[in-house]
Amino acid sequence: MVDGNKTKIVDEKEIETEKNMTPTSVSIESGKEKVEKVNADKKIAKVKKIEKKEIAIANGFSLRISPKQCVYVCKIIRGKSPEAAVARLQAVIDEKRPVPMAGLEVGHRKGQGLAGGRFPKNACKGVMDIVKQAGANAVVNGIDNPVISIAKSDRASAPFRNGGRKGKRCHIHIEVRSRQQVIGNRKQGGGKK
Repeated sequence: MVDGNKTKIVDEKEIETEKNMTPTSVSIESGKEKVEKVNADKKIAKVKKIEKKEIAIANGFSLRISPKQCVYVCKIIRGKSPEAAVARLQAVIDEKRPVPMAGLEVGHRKGQGLAGGRFPKNACKGVMDIVKQAGANAVVNGIDNPVISIAKSDRASAPFRNGGRKGKRCHIHIEVRSRQQVIGNRKQGGGKK
């Protein structure tokens, strides 16, 4: 430290302790500097500010799932929270609740108002992974009261398999928004056109 024209002679022990110390605050007292030091072994936890976003997205590309079944699976999870959607898909995997497939010629299932349905287990397992990822992205993005606003399935390019038959492949796209935003869009008439 320099004080005017005078220099301070410091022994080696003091230099070693100053190397292990880091300055945290500086205050000036009557023309002299006073530096408070903190041991470098102590780590200061920095709080990272989470930037809030309006939307959380999760995609699955070229999944080995039937695109026809994924359309109906995506239809049952639309409008639900990610936790409720995972519970609904798990009920299908456990064969407790079928997926309604009224547009297809499938057998009838027990249940009031259910014309026909199946238990597409592979499709539910694949969609469940994407829903879990979308729910985790919603937490990271700071979305309060998340709801699946868009869940869609598209046909992917299918490779040839043995015997010249084509394999099943599909893309899945899931978007999660806050419930207030989804309800606000419906009231304003900002739905699909």
